[in-house]
Amino acid sequence: MLATAVAAAVTTPVVLLSAAPAFADTKPAAQTGQQDQKPTIEELERRVAAAQKTYDAAVVTLAQATADREAALKDDSPLAKAAIEAKTAADTANAKWKAAEAKQADAEAALAALPDTATAEEKAAAEKAVADAKTVATGLAGEAAAADTAYNTAVKERDDQRVAAVRAEGLAKTAKEDAFKALKAAEKELADAKAEEGEGGEEGEDCVPEPKFTTVVTGLPSKVVGGATVNFTLKVTNGTEKKLDEVYPYAFVSAFDTKGLKELDKFLDLEYYADGTWKDADDESEDAEEFGIGNVGPLKAKSSVDVKLRLKVDAKIPAGQGAAFVAGDYWNEDESCGGTPDLDYYEFEILAKGSNPGKVDDAKGKPGKSNTPGTQGGANNPVTNGSTNGSLAKTGSSDVVPQIAMAGAAAVALGAGAVFLVRRRKAGSDA
Repeated sequence: MLATAVAAAVTTPVVLLSAAPAFADTKPAAQTGQQDQKPTIEELERRVAAAQKTYDAAVVTLAQATADREAALKDDSPLAKAAIEAKTAADTANAKWKAAEAKQADAEAALAALPDTATAEEKAAAEKAVADAKTVATGLAGEAAAADTAYNTAVKERDDQRVAAVRAEGLAKTAKEDAFKALKAAEKELADAKAEEGEGGEEGEDCVPEPKFTTVVTGLPSKVVGGATVNFTLKVTNGTEKKLDEVYPYAFVSAFDTKGLKELDKFLDLEYYADGTWKDADDESEDAEEFGIGNVGPLKAKSSVDVKLRLKVDAKIPAGQGAAFVAGDYWNEDESCGGTPDLDYYEFEILAKGSNPGKVDDAKGKPGKSNTPGTQGGANNPVTNGSTNGSLAKTGSSDVVPQIAMAGAAAVALGAGAVFLVRRRKAGSDA
């Protein structure tokens, strides 16, 4: 049992979370008929992807329609400028026509005002002036009419474009709204299907290792003396781009005597500070309010939270070797979850009461594979006594450290289902 727990814990607590359905209630096998016709999760995911694509296209179309409408309503749009130019031309043509009509009227008045004594030549000249003025006025009247028609056409084209642009924007808005409703409906159908499978125990939530989610110890001395109390810090960092709603760090200490034969855990007491008091970080009882350190979230993107820890060392502890193990899990309201990819450990030497520790440095984190929180070995390289692989074998601490690693990993394995248990409790309270 210990070996199994160690292998699971060394792989990562997240692995156990992804296997959470093993704890869920069983569900009878699917019946034939309509149940077999239900769309699969993959089909529903494809529907969501298609609906998202349609919605994205609708957003682009609406943006273009809005831009077209705004451009059409501007006075400097091509058709608006054409209408303005046509009005100017019409006004000019009508002014020339009115002036020609005035000249014709003047010529007609001059002809009528000729005295009876006017010669035949004077009378003929006056009649010619009237005819010439009338010809000019008639020609300009035609030009004015043509200019008016051109102006009316330009105005109609401008207004038609504006009406069409406003109508197109309205249709685009409606299309976007419909696409949004369809997307939300597809997403809800997918979420309901996933929730149904999760409740039935057919599929669990896919909890993923997150390298940017880290748990790092600072201030833990590399040597501790019996009877001492040492304070240190567990920094939990969300290096991702999203907020983590619930964050559950976990810390455990274990020790053996110098020969690696006698377990010394009963001489160590690890506590964390919360709500104005120190609490036991190792409380794994069923009636415990929180597992381990409990929820320290929510944790915003690119932010950290410091958890105060305190290690109390019994004065009767014999000399030996110890280590602190840390890991973390998170759980979001959208049901996504994950945790630190590996299990990290910090080794410290235990000196009998009254010993002089001399110069003491901080304990250094020893991840199994990288500088992110990790575990010795991993699924393909579990911790074993006398192992020459990974960081544990390189510390020069004889065979004691592998013994500690196994005890610590086993404890973390037993607690790796914390988030899943919290989720089950949450689901029960919401029912």
